[in-house]
Amino acid sequence: MRNKEYLYTASNKGQNKTHLSVIIPTLNEIAYLPQLLDALAKQTRLPDEIIVADAGSKDGTAELAQSRGVRFVHGGMPAVGRNAGARAAKGDLLLFLDADVLPPPDFIARVLEEFEQKKQDVATCFIAPLDGNPLDGMICVGTNLYFQIIQPFSPHAPGFCILSKRTAHEKMGGFDESLTLSEDIDYARRAKKNGKFGILSSARIPVSMRRVGKEGLVGLGLKYAWCEIYALMGKPVRNAPFGYEFGTFGPANVSNRLNFFQIRKLHHQWSKLESPMQRILRNLQEQLGR
Repeated sequence: MRNKEYLYTASNKGQNKTHLSVIIPTLNEIAYLPQLLDALAKQTRLPDEIIVADAGSKDGTAELAQSRGVRFVHGGMPAVGRNAGARAAKGDLLLFLDADVLPPPDFIARVLEEFEQKKQDVATCFIAPLDGNPLDGMICVGTNLYFQIIQPFSPHAPGFCILSKRTAHEKMGGFDESLTLSEDIDYARRAKKNGKFGILSSARIPVSMRRVGKEGLVGLGLKYAWCEIYALMGKPVRNAPFGYEFGTFGPANVSNRLNFFQIRKLHHQWSKLESPMQRILRNLQEQLGR
């Protein structure tokens, strides 16, 4: 098993000036992690090391990671896991990926080239759906457009793909582990304040839409809308009036994606969000009116 780990470093020696560490926080990701590790092994520019930071998986994720020869550390929820992986990493560049993404073979080569050309400190990239579902494609197009429009005044970086210089990551103190949600948006906001942050356009990262499949578009959309209002106000999310699951996802459930008209479920979701959203909107209106 040690030989496989060595492949990630030895095959890049003498070819790259930078040392790239890929960090993957996990919790019960046995359905997705093997495909990601396979994709990383096929990159035209291999990572110099891969670190899996596991939050106590019960499905064999940790054992799988160790059997594949990647480095393994104990992690926690996404911010905790990413920080734990970064502390263990040897690289001067840190690529944070979630287990449910599937980078094409030239992904790392493309993003590193653009990242270095633009002299950025932290960056993300546009997204693409992992499968060919038309609704997933529309969601990704809309998300990419929104990120592009909002970037000048509210920088966003989806946590499933963030590239950082180690120096920038350490200067910011890493991800804020006290946040309940939107720690990736908080990270992007602080990255822009402390250095050069941007969106890379040379490659897109295919990501699973499993959360949409499980929770439905309406229910998940309300949760994201609530978080987005906080982001627009520049406020971190330390508490949320709804649950947000980790470690409970298998392969995406396509049948739930079109749950537009589940009125009872929609009413239940909105009843939990209505009061805090109204309060935040009033505060936002007051700030904009000053």
